[in-house]
Amino acid sequence: MRVLIFWDIYGRLWRKAFIKEYQDLKEKHQADLCVVNIENITSGRGPATVHAQMIDNLWVDLMTWWDHIFDNMPDIATYFWKENCKLIRPANFIVSDKFPLPWDWYRIITSPSWKRLLVIQILWEVFMNHKVENPFHKITEILDSISQSEYDSCIVEFHRETTAELYGMANYLDGRVWLVYGTHTHIQTNDAHVLAWWTGIITDIWMNGPFESVIWATFESVEKRFLSWISKWKIMQQLKGKYIINALLVDMDDTTWKCTNIENISFTWKL
Repeated sequence: MRVLIFWDIYGRLWRKAFIKEYQDLKEKHQADLCVVNIENITSGRGPATVHAQMIDNLWVDLMTWWDHIFDNMPDIATYFWKENCKLIRPANFIVSDKFPLPWDWYRIITSPSWKRLLVIQILWEVFMNHKVENPFHKITEILDSISQSEYDSCIVEFHRETTAELYGMANYLDGRVWLVYGTHTHIQTNDAHVLAWWTGIITDIWMNGPFESVIWATFESVEKRFLSWISKWKIMQQLKGKYIINALLVDMDDTTWKCTNIENISFTWKL
């Protein structure tokens, strides 16, 4: 099985860049399944329904999100409640009975060859805006609750602020899941490798958006913050220049279910 993972499509122009490149990359790398993160797809904020549906229409297999998903409430609730919603949420959110979250905290998706991939999202506790359960306890609870006869392999997307937690989680799950990959810091790391018990790991995949920017903003608009320590200066999106496409390509042996290859995809091009 081969899975192609894209993280964090950023804003209007960069949606267009991703849509332009997506199908060619899927065909070039002969991916069986594609997972796409849309956390900042609407003007650098959580998705609006129209943009979630836009990516859904590309025939992606699953969409993920993180701490910005509620930025466009109540609009995005329209997509949340859709019967065939392709979004999953972090599994360790603490959910209130007065505000039930309507969609899955994990999903089993099936490849054209009928291989079944379990996808789980976990959110770290430190430097995040949401109250969550301990991610190590929650991931254990989930894996213990699902019969291994229901899926062939599993990947875990771990949204965290620091690198230590990602390495801790990957080694904790080594041999039990196929892949643990980190997101949130917006820098693609050069540490993609396979652990001792054949679990793939990478600290961060990075975003799909403006290459010549500070994450996604113009340098001029953040320079005042850097020089003055005043955080109220308005940040402006970078809307010109090159775009960067970042993804992760992962292969799994269909007999042993071991991760056999993990590699970064990263390139820039003009809008």
